[in-house]
Formats: sequence, C-alpha cells, structure tokens
Amino acid sequence: MTQQEQPVTESDSTRAKLRRKGIYLLPNAITISSLFCGFYAIVMSLNLEFKQATVAIFISMILDSMDGRVARLTRTQSEFGAQLDSLADMVAFGAAPALVVYEWSLKGMGRIGWVSAFVFCACAALRLARFNTNIAIVDKQYFQGLPSPAAAALVAGFIWLMDDMGFSGSDFYWTSWILTLYAGLTMVSNVPFYSFKVMNIRKSVPFIAVILIVLVFVAIAFDPPKVIFGLFVVYGISGYVVYLWYRIKGKPVSIVQTKVEPHDGKE
Repeated sequence: MTQQEQPVTESDSTRAKLRRKGIYLLPNAITISSLFCGFYAIVMSLNLEFKQATVAIFISMILDSMDGRVARLTRTQSEFGAQLDSLADMVAFGAAPALVVYEWSLKGMGRIGWVSAFVFCACAALRLARFNTNIAIVDKQYFQGLPSPAAAALVAGFIWLMDDMGFSGSDFYWTSWILTLYAGLTMVSNVPFYSFKVMNIRKSVPFIAVILIVLVFVAIAFDPPKVIFGLFVVYGISGYVVYLWYRIKGKPVSIVQTKVEPHDGKE
C-alpha cells in the first residue's frame, strides 16, 4: 500500500479537527480591547497621568459589559472566551486599580500602603475564581459580593474625582486606604448585590422611568467624575442595605438557586 493509499487513522482525524478549530474574532477582540485598557491604565499611572488611567478603567468596564452580550447575540459563546474574559478582568479590575491607587496615594504610606493595594488585587482574584466556580449555583438576580468592575469603579472613580477637583493623593492617604480595603473585602463577602441580569426589557414601565434615565445621562454628561463616583458609591453600599433590610424583616437574602444556569462568563 502506497503512502497516498494509507487509511486515515483516528489520531489523524483528531489533529485535523484541532487544526480547523479556531476562536471567534468579534467577542474576543472586545475582550482584548478591555485588557488593553487595563494595561494602558497601569502605564498611565506609572507616568503619573491618573485621569487617563482612571478613564481607561471605565472604558474597560464598558467593553467588558459588551463582549458577553455580543457573543450571545452572534451565538459565538465559547469556553475560551469565558476564560479569556476572566483573565482580562483580573488585569483591568484587579491589578490596574490596585496599582493606580498605589501610585496615586498609597505609595506614600510605605508598607501599609502596598499591603492595602495587594489585598484589593488578591480579593479580585479570589472573587473571580469564586464566581467561575459558583456560576451554576448562584441566583442570577444577585452577585455574591461586590462585582469586580464595580469595586474597580469605586477606587478609580474616587481618584478621578479628586484629580478633577485638583487634590493630590497625598491629601487622602487614609481615605484611599480605607476605600481600597472596603472595595477589596466586599468583593469576597457574601453580601448580595443586584445584578440587573433579570430585568425584563419587554415589560412596560411608567413614563417617569424614562425621564429619570434621561436625567441620569444628562447628569453624567454635565459632571462625569462626581456623578459616576456617586452612582457607584450608592451601588457599593446597596448590598449591605438590602442584606440588613431582609435581616430586620426576618427574611435573609439567599443567593443560592435550585436550577443550573448556563455559564456566560460574565459577572
């Protein structure tokens, strides 16, 4: 039997399938863009350009909210995309905010400063790992702990606000230290934060709701640092308020569900 006439073996078929298998371009390109913004934020903080660094983190948040939705709309979800998204989130919402706040304010505190920044970074890693392993048993209506993009927004939003008002990080050592620790530890807490994943966009709403949405966008456009930071402060304490309210009512919030939900790789 000549070389051309040899039968195709199972291993040859498997290798051929692996060669044909690729990755989906559009959602993963958005994820890589989010990763780039996180890396860019780190570089800008090293150059003491803190406004650009914080804005880059917020742009990364927007991109992070898009890639999963684009994947679902185009039916290009994949396990590769989910894992890539988690790695990008670790850079953009774990390492980047920790390094930016360290360079902006905590660096002047010495050892206690970098310990706070590391706690934030480590908690982001733990939060992402827990999210990936608990995705099938946690109620989609709530996040288990503060989501890492919101934690990053608390830290980055504070820096953006203070920089916009002309203050330096040396004026807010302890405020930055406490806020960084609060955001980090809240990420790994069991406090439920509303996820906005179960909103029914086809359901009719009162006309006043549309007016309120318009007013929020107008307010953000008028003074982005103050309004955006204020919104995330409200969200950052909302989980504790909900938890205490249900405890007072004798109805603790449970974020454990009974049915398995598909993993979309998004917080």
